[in-house]
Amino acid sequence: MTRSMYPAGQRWARLVTRLAVVLLLATGGLVTDLASTAHPAYAHAYLLETSPVDGEVLTAPPAEVRLRFNEAVSFNERSIQLLDTTAKKLAIGTPGHVDGKANTARVSLPTDLTEGTYVLAWRVTSADSHVVSGALSFSIGQPSATTAPVEQDAHRAVLVVDAVGRALAFLGVALALGGALFVAVLWPAGRTDRRGRRIVWSGFAVLAAGTVVVLLVQGPYAAGTSLAGVFDPDLLGAALSTRLGHALLARLVIVLALGVAFGIAVRPSSPAATTGTAGAGAAGATRRIVLPAVATVGAVALTLTWTLADHAQTGVQTWLAVPATSLHLLAISLWLGGLITLAACVLIPLGRRATTPVITLEPALPRFSRLAQICFAMIAATGVYLSWRQVGTWAALGATDFGRLLLGKLAAVLAVVGLAAGARRFVRRRSREPLGLDAVPSAAVRRLRRSVVGEILLGVAVVSITAVLVNTAPARTSYAPPVHTTVPIPTNAVDRAGPAAGLRDGSVEVKIEPARSGSNVADIYLTGPDGSLVAVPEISGQLESRDREVPALPVNVSAAEPGHYVANSMSIPFPGAWVLRLDIRVSDFDETPVRVPFTAR
Repeated sequence: MTRSMYPAGQRWARLVTRLAVVLLLATGGLVTDLASTAHPAYAHAYLLETSPVDGEVLTAPPAEVRLRFNEAVSFNERSIQLLDTTAKKLAIGTPGHVDGKANTARVSLPTDLTEGTYVLAWRVTSADSHVVSGALSFSIGQPSATTAPVEQDAHRAVLVVDAVGRALAFLGVALALGGALFVAVLWPAGRTDRRGRRIVWSGFAVLAAGTVVVLLVQGPYAAGTSLAGVFDPDLLGAALSTRLGHALLARLVIVLALGVAFGIAVRPSSPAATTGTAGAGAAGATRRIVLPAVATVGAVALTLTWTLADHAQTGVQTWLAVPATSLHLLAISLWLGGLITLAACVLIPLGRRATTPVITLEPALPRFSRLAQICFAMIAATGVYLSWRQVGTWAALGATDFGRLLLGKLAAVLAVVGLAAGARRFVRRRSREPLGLDAVPSAAVRRLRRSVVGEILLGVAVVSITAVLVNTAPARTSYAPPVHTTVPIPTNAVDRAGPAAGLRDGSVEVKIEPARSGSNVADIYLTGPDGSLVAVPEISGQLESRDREVPALPVNVSAAEPGHYVANSMSIPFPGAWVLRLDIRVSDFDETPVRVPFTAR
């Protein structure tokens, strides 16, 4: 029996069944792959420890350098570079993980390094698929001046293209999911309306294009090269081997499957459907039961390609963050995509009734209004939780890029809620009238249309901000409150007749900003018992680790004004508990040590 001899309904049922299998395999493979490589993490890796430590002076060249991060990292042969004092790149070994530890990188160094200072620059991809970079310096014999320029950030063009690709993907998933739901379910005439189908197909195309852009640009983004790196097969292969690469490939498969499902859903019924044959019954069951199930599984799987490879699967409470982020993305998609389709296919044509077929607001507008209310409730509930999870403290909102972007997104969402509330009042009020929504005056329709267009513009702004947010370090990890502490001068440490007699029974006030790993500025104030500044002949400093066996690091302290001293380039190698030891010369022969403990993020 040939394929053409099967009834049409049975053929479609088989196709949809195969489609469901593809979706389940793609989703199951994605979840298994990402879950099996999951490690406790905190969104954007940060350096915990290095050997040698930043600024250390060694008597002999080290055999290797080790970098230990707080979470698993991935890298390639270009991720770690060694530069000498003239900024020349030196040949080093191929970077690798230490004894299978996914959070520790190791690279061997040349044995013939001469005396002087060297800079080791690193650029790795963290578990949430985002790239972090940094540099450390060490000296052999004695420090020397170095002019090695270390390129830490990716090229601006790469960052812009990456953000555009992510924004396109977000917009595409909204048009595909929200538009498909509106056309196939909320709007009875949608399945036969060419404009609605075009919007949904455009959504699938934009989603696929944005996904491909992100996949291609991930290689140069991770390697820190220019856009020309998208044509480098090695970089593309490295991107495909990462967690994000797996998620993007799965997304393309799911988009294809959902596209086929949508095509089946809006396909005109075959003539057999009106004859009551067995094939027609199978086709009807497929449309009523199997297709909605496939669409639901596909929509959930599609959101997981974001949430299982981004901030949601790192940090605290990942068991709750992944479903919450998925619901957040799904609610935004259904609302925004449905809103755009509603405006383009129903509201705008209503303003040109003389040249277009008769279009009714019933029942599409009331149905979408109820859907939007549910979506806003989901967006609010999940948004509050995710904001707390990624920000942590009120101070971080205004002090970090992530927090400021989140405030901008919140302002846009509140504006959308205001416009949506007005539209919902319009629908409820007009629905109570005897003639219903189809008797609404044209002036009222125009006002509703302007309100909906405003919602769409604000929704696109929310999507754009979200595209930037997902590539920004969460405020919970990037915010480091400055250290501000006061330590008393040891009793009887200052001679009453010495040059620093005013410091007797005084204190040392220290401010350290930003109090995180890397370069910091420390302001030191010596105050007497009456609060006045007291000058001393000299202050020297050292940075000591409280919980790691690393050598003390020198801190250069200079006088800014009498009684006020500054360490402009105090380098903190890694987060953790530290002690700033200050040796204060109170006379020509005497020094008094003051230890200032603090914690660096």
